[in-house]
Amino acid sequence: MSVAVDMPVNISVAAPAYNEADTIAAVVGEWQDYLENTPAVGDWEIVVCDDGSGDATGEILAGLRARCPRLVVVTFERNRGAGAAIAAAIAHTRLDWVVLLDSDGQFPIANLDRVLPRVQAGEALAFSGARIRKADGVAYRWGSAASGAVSNLLHRTRYRDFNSIFKVVHGPLFRSLPLESAGMNCSTEITARVAEMGHEWVEVPIEHRERGGGSRGWRYWRGARDRALFVAYLGYRHWLLRRGVLRRPAAREEISREGVR
Repeated sequence: MSVAVDMPVNISVAAPAYNEADTIAAVVGEWQDYLENTPAVGDWEIVVCDDGSGDATGEILAGLRARCPRLVVVTFERNRGAGAAIAAAIAHTRLDWVVLLDSDGQFPIANLDRVLPRVQAGEALAFSGARIRKADGVAYRWGSAASGAVSNLLHRTRYRDFNSIFKVVHGPLFRSLPLESAGMNCSTEITARVAEMGHEWVEVPIEHRERGGGSRGWRYWRGARDRALFVAYLGYRHWLLRRGVLRRPAAREEISREGVR
């Protein structure tokens, strides 16, 4: 794929949100300010999936829509997990490139400064942010490092940050991914699925901030167990693909934007 250098990039921001009332207004405001004032950005939109929040996240997002018509809010009536919210947000995007972020503010949108020139140069269809310094607690950093090392071993890759949620992917490719993860493993699955479809990730160093608020929606040990099981599943699937037992996935037609509120 080739893109004319310096041509503005049309961007959809996709993000899940669960009990982010303390920070969602500031984070969406940061995104809007960046998208409006960055010359490399052309058309843009922000798509947030409210994953059945029990606080005022939904009401705040509704108020933000009045001031930001390019904000699209997808609402789950009950909590369905980060993976489902991420998949829904991606499915309701419509522009050429999709930027996956989290609504807790850990991944500054200004990290796009390091990605947009490479998108404009047509380097790849998939870019992933490699955190220079992870701002999570020790337990989470250890868990991420361990699962990333195992994922690299099973997929025969050498990515520095296999589990990073900061992704910038060509829209049609992103919307075609058959995502299955129900929990916080969706970022790991996205890395694996794009590789399954024969695309290489280009890793870009990014900044990572301490969590601003919100809820992870799962306890550490339960999450660690689920991640271990999911990484094993993805690795076994990759082994079956290499042996020809499974067919490599083909791009599906774009998912419709039904259910937008």
